[in-house]
Amino acid sequence: ARVSVQESVLYPREYNAVNVGGTVSLMEAMRDVGVRRVVLVSSGAIYGEQELQPLRENMAPNPRSPYAVSKLAAEYYVNTIGDLWNIETVSLRVFNAYGPGQHLPPSHPPVVPYFLKQALRGGSLVVHSDGNQTRDYVYVDDVVSALVAASTAPNLDGLVINVGSGRETAVRDLVKAVMDVTDSKAQVIYNPKTSPGVSRMCADLTLAAQKLNYRPSISLVDGLRLTLQRDPHFGG
Repeated sequence: ARVSVQESVLYPREYNAVNVGGTVSLMEAMRDVGVRRVVLVSSGAIYGEQELQPLRENMAPNPRSPYAVSKLAAEYYVNTIGDLWNIETVSLRVFNAYGPGQHLPPSHPPVVPYFLKQALRGGSLVVHSDGNQTRDYVYVDDVVSALVAASTAPNLDGLVINVGSGRETAVRDLVKAVMDVTDSKAQVIYNPKTSPGVSRMCADLTLAAQKLNYRPSISLVDGLRLTLQRDPHFGG
């Protein structure tokens, strides 16, 4: 899948081809070999700007980028094709996942590995807008536990389930946590001319707890430390 919100604004056709077309192609292949259950990794970006937090699965989607639109379309395709071909399907709306091994491209990098890299090398950490926008950062091990549960738990067919930490963190607080765990004195630059994106994001995990027995266990600070320890890019 293609996963950058900012990049999708530049290349919407590519995001549609990969995230939607690729998903439909996989569903056809799984039908042909008799797969009985499909777990789609979707995205919390589908919610977009909402009046209330935390974000619940029954809220109307409000996608604000081609990436978010592509993930919502993939959800609809997977659910509809599953109904037509008698395949159980469940979509997990994963929020801001991070952890060791996360791809770090030169343009539009994910915020957590980008901040860690800049802090370690003494570069500048550039924050969009004032840094008060919030996100739900969830460590990869917690995401994996949800994926494993979704592959076997009963009575999930057709459901959409949030997967996050359930904690709302401002980007400026993420910066502070990164600086603390790296013991860095790197410069932090706030760029008021860039868009902060969606103002707030925090996952409601009630359904995940009920259906998947999902209880995230890794705090942001612990997750950042584990990323530093386990990712060879950071000397792990």
